[in-house]
Amino acid sequence: MTSYAAAGVDIDAGERAVELMKSRVARSHRPEVVHDVSGFAGLFDASAFLRYRRPLLATSTDGVGTKVMLAQRLGKHDTIGIDLVGMVVDDLVVCGAEPLFMTDYIACGKVVPERIADIVGGVAEGCRLAGCALIGGETAEHPGAMGPDEYDLAGAGTGVVEASELLGPDRVKPGDVVLALASSGIHSNGYSLVRHVIASAGLGLDQEIPELSRTLGEELLEPTRVYALDCLALIREAEVHAFAHITGGGLAANLARSLPPTADALLDRGSWTPPAIFGVLAGHGAVPQAEMDKTFNLGVGMCAIVPAEEADRATALLSGRGVPTWVLGEIVEGSGEARFA
Repeated sequence: MTSYAAAGVDIDAGERAVELMKSRVARSHRPEVVHDVSGFAGLFDASAFLRYRRPLLATSTDGVGTKVMLAQRLGKHDTIGIDLVGMVVDDLVVCGAEPLFMTDYIACGKVVPERIADIVGGVAEGCRLAGCALIGGETAEHPGAMGPDEYDLAGAGTGVVEASELLGPDRVKPGDVVLALASSGIHSNGYSLVRHVIASAGLGLDQEIPELSRTLGEELLEPTRVYALDCLALIREAEVHAFAHITGGGLAANLARSLPPTADALLDRGSWTPPAIFGVLAGHGAVPQAEMDKTFNLGVGMCAIVPAEEADRATALLSGRGVPTWVLGEIVEGSGEARFA
């Protein structure tokens, strides 16, 4: 007899995964989350917007790229969801928006309830770190299209910002200071090049690398640092003109997106030492500096552009919150480019 299960879709396993993830998802909820008995939609009480004069909703969507392939190879699935949240909410906060809620989507070849619960548990933990709620999601089983151990995930987030407090290039001016907020490692960009280097150099994920304090696999799966609450705290305590989330394209390309057409960001490469993993990849893969620059964050996961008189206070505040921060450069007259001095 033909059945959905015979075709490779296990509805019972999906329901088991939902039960396993419920308690973890609940830890991410905010007071504005409203329970939807049907479970078809996530509900958020928008009356919270009444305190705004002109609330602007901000939205962002993203995935984590081929980093998921390393999680699958290592059989570690409880942190990749944190990467997803970081990619989404830290785009939202660039304009000054407070992340409110997220939804996620997982496609997999076979629903293994414990694995799905670990993935979603990571998303919920990332939301907790960002101060937002995970209010819904979907898991889809795609037998035949994906292998039984393969999966991919994506997510979308929504935030809110007061129109008069919107951050961006129009606030940036010569004399401002560029602050670097340290990354936790590679974050979630450049993993196609990472995998190419690993394969070409014959490196093993369980291999101990002298420059690293742990295995290569552990280093590569280090979760993305989630900056949202730190950036919001900085906005409350100091004057901020702009942020730049350093993701695909590297430091210069992403920072340039937060500059007006009449100013440049002049950066000091000597102001920091990139984490060891970047030197490992460059060395084993013979990757030139220009390629490293446009592929990886090189240890800078977020930039803040502030008035010069706010630089010391902002650096102290962020460092006090556990985010190593330093002066990376300055804003000068120019044509909208970020470049190294």
